[in-house]
Amino acid sequence: MNARQTVLVIDDEAATLTMFRLFLNAYGYAVLTAENGETGLQLARDHRPGIVFTDLKMPGMDGFSVLKEIKKEAPQTEVIVITGHGDMDHVVQALNLEATDFINKPIGRNALDAALKRAEARLANDRADKAPVEADLSSETGTIFIRDTLSGRHKETLTACFDHVLGSECKAVEIRFDHHSAVNGTGIAMLTRLLSNIRSAGKEVRIAGLSENFRTIFDMLGITRIAPCIDIATDADVCNDC
Repeated sequence: MNARQTVLVIDDEAATLTMFRLFLNAYGYAVLTAENGETGLQLARDHRPGIVFTDLKMPGMDGFSVLKEIKKEAPQTEVIVITGHGDMDHVVQALNLEATDFINKPIGRNALDAALKRAEARLANDRADKAPVEADLSSETGTIFIRDTLSGRHKETLTACFDHVLGSECKAVEIRFDHHSAVNGTGIAMLTRLLSNIRSAGKEVRIAGLSENFRTIFDMLGITRIAPCIDIATDADVCNDC
């Protein structure tokens, strides 16, 4: 099997596995399935799939343990956690363990399609020609571009970008995420602190391009009270009418 085109799904519900298998086969993926965490982890070790979906609540070895082991052994694997609506606390816990996305039950095809596209884009590293975190302060509204999964490894670069904004003449700053960008738990903590510093300095701040999933997380954590989320297309349309 081609690892990049292989997807592993771990869930203790047979109906969920059947649904994933039907959708993923239709998309052209090779599909591996497991009904428990132990089997799923062994399949991950044997086949090194590029993308893993894992339920969080399973008897025996739960999804959190699976996630930790996979990210320890194969950190580049895209691990997308499966959770129920309203389990956002569990999602945040999974993000702290380096999950890069989540999908809610019951699984909808549109949500699955969007999650797969984001994961494929991160695996392809389709913005390798660009810096993962970069600031443009050439206008009154500065822009900090995030083109990767924002994590602790970006701490120095992200902090430097925000320091440049604080020391600039920019009256506002926009944090602009690429369409496939994600944020893990460490990245969320860093971003919250730095956004608060910008607001304390009297500059306006907003977030653009964030996926609907991460907007939900940012809303829950109160980040959007510091920096509201905007839609890039909508914002561009408004500017075109100016």
